[in-house]
Amino acid sequence: MDVCVKEEVLETPIVTERKSRNGAVLVSPPGPVIELSSSSSGSDSDSENDLDLDSVVASTLWDGGRSSKKRKTSDAGVVLPAGFLSPLPPAPESPPEPLLALPAPEWASNSASGSNAYMRPGVNSSKQFWKAGDYDGAPSGGSASSTVGMDHVRVHPKFLHSNATSHKWALGAFAELLDNSLDEVCNGATYVNVDMLINKKDGSRMLLIEDNGGGMDPDKMRQCMSLGYSVKSKLANTIGQYGNGFKTSTMRLGADVIVFSRYPEKDGTSSSQSIGLLSYTFLRSTGKEDIVVPMLDYERRGQKWDKIIRTSLDDWNKNVETMVQWSPFSDEADLLRQFNLVKDHGTRVIIYNLWEDDQGQLELDFDADPHDIQIRGVNRDEKNIQMAKEFPNSRHFLTYRHSLRSYASILYLRLPSGFRIILRGEDILHHNIVNDMMMSQEVTYRPQAGVDGLLPKDSYMVAVVTIGFVKDAVHHVDVSGFNVYHKNRLIKPFWRIWNPAGSGGRGVIGVLEANFVEPAHDKQGFERTLVLSRL
Repeated sequence: MDVCVKEEVLETPIVTERKSRNGAVLVSPPGPVIELSSSSSGSDSDSENDLDLDSVVASTLWDGGRSSKKRKTSDAGVVLPAGFLSPLPPAPESPPEPLLALPAPEWASNSASGSNAYMRPGVNSSKQFWKAGDYDGAPSGGSASSTVGMDHVRVHPKFLHSNATSHKWALGAFAELLDNSLDEVCNGATYVNVDMLINKKDGSRMLLIEDNGGGMDPDKMRQCMSLGYSVKSKLANTIGQYGNGFKTSTMRLGADVIVFSRYPEKDGTSSSQSIGLLSYTFLRSTGKEDIVVPMLDYERRGQKWDKIIRTSLDDWNKNVETMVQWSPFSDEADLLRQFNLVKDHGTRVIIYNLWEDDQGQLELDFDADPHDIQIRGVNRDEKNIQMAKEFPNSRHFLTYRHSLRSYASILYLRLPSGFRIILRGEDILHHNIVNDMMMSQEVTYRPQAGVDGLLPKDSYMVAVVTIGFVKDAVHHVDVSGFNVYHKNRLIKPFWRIWNPAGSGGRGVIGVLEANFVEPAHDKQGFERTLVLSRL
């Protein structure tokens, strides 16, 4: 996006003031002024008659102070202090004052320990997701990127955090990453594996999401790391469409992510493999004011992998140094060993420096169930967990808010044949809540004709709704709501579209796929439109 700036040179002289060491105000001669605005008309003042004291003082000073001897008030009748407009004495010659030296931030002393030191979030870097955006970055101009020939919009690293806050619910971030792997079925993916890894540098826990899809070539890797770029919106039968899910989901789960992807030989192009590092810790700790993403690319030549050097060998070495310092890996050889696990093609995503809760514990709970990933806090209800054991047909309603295994089992209305979702060594069993119903029936929703007998233009809005009572309703379990899917993906789990004062509607559940309503960017709700309200 280009920013068009109208440059307008004003002929009115502007007086610039600065103070010398003895406190005297020095006046610089006027010069042309470039006004960075799209229009020169209008004023932000509350009244057209407001006095501009700066103009009064400036015009009088340019007059050499002669008018101050004739009057003590300005043209607008404002009384000025005696001697306020008197000529200023000449300033004594003195060397310019040195700039104020600010103390170095804590991360600066830490980073001086050498490039091989592994950097984790420091004392001033919050490990809680909702507080991680509270930092100011480098002083203005400290690490600004140069702009060559064209104005452009800069993206501050804090945007990575604010962008990720669209995910209020951590399991919704997992769903985005599962979507990316499911979209790779058209490129040969047969599984997605979600697991926990241990960081060898500091013993902390990390997240792994990997698939055996088509992988990404160097250009696609850069598109993946870019904000808002997506080719999926042009493809049928894909879930991703906004080009934002990878960034929001990974940054919601942890401060840093490193991606390994191998792209097979295709259409006459040689096989390639790429590594990309998106590290909020690195950007924040080094005071970057732009999002910098180190990348390494390799191309297969016979039996060996050659470096793809886009600029210079020095830049390549800087990227390697940055990755080694800010990732869980000790050197370039350690990075390349990850491709032995990717094999011929696929993508391996590792998220580390996982966020913590207010109690200093990881937000994700890996210990409650060795074959599940759960979340702590308000989404976890011990009473519901016990009820789920007693009422198995209501289990998903009672546990999907805190259990990834429960949520992922109902995340897709249909799973492609032969595709597996593996969570910590065990396959997730796909589940359709229609199987939890009794006295079920199908109702076809379609727009009704108006008073003139004509169908509305949006006659394509047709959905088959399966509705019934949950089998546990006989026990008066408070379960109700509709699972609403969009293009096979669950958007609103157990959506309660009514709030009865009594027990009306209790036990009623439904399933429908509504492809004619647009999901929100976090895919946890729908855009509030007239189409949605009709549904």
